[in-house]
Amino acid sequence: MLWAFGLLAAFLIAGSVILYNRLVGLQKRAEGAWADIDAQLKRRHDVVPALVEVVKGYAAHEKGTLEAVTRMRTEAQQVEGRRLPDADASQIENGLVGALRGLFALAEAYPEIQANERYGTLQRQLSEIEDDLQSARRYYNAVIRDHNTAIASFPAILLASPMGFPAREFFEVDSPLERQAVRVNLDA
Repeated sequence: MLWAFGLLAAFLIAGSVILYNRLVGLQKRAEGAWADIDAQLKRRHDVVPALVEVVKGYAAHEKGTLEAVTRMRTEAQQVEGRRLPDADASQIENGLVGALRGLFALAEAYPEIQANERYGTLQRQLSEIEDDLQSARRYYNAVIRDHNTAIASFPAILLASPMGFPAREFFEVDSPLERQAVRVNLDA
């Protein structure tokens, strides 16, 4: 009987160690995935001032739009370096994307901005960054899905919270504007 009890205890200890190590692995993957997003956000934040300066040279009287982009970039920079995102990080980044849309709409009203080579280069850089950011966000959310599924599954659900493994938030697009399909006018 003592032998069976020892075997059961060893099984429970081994299972707990395996479960703990799996959860630590998922947590570290989430932190690494967030670091990838953070790097892309920093790249975006580094391009924005140059973009604002190019537009400012042509449309200085459009001060409100330029100030909105600059303000949102400053707020977004404060998110950089956080270990994992929260609802504020998503909201701030969505605000920056909205402000950048306003900047691009403003630039469309000035053909001389569109013709500026530096503006075109910065716009292409930002487009590449957005593609990389979308990929990083997709990977991060997949890792978070795996993490949240693991801690909600039995037997992890019994041990995850006491071991310090809470559910994590997805890095989502909250802006209804971003969820809408891009409209292309082929008649123009």
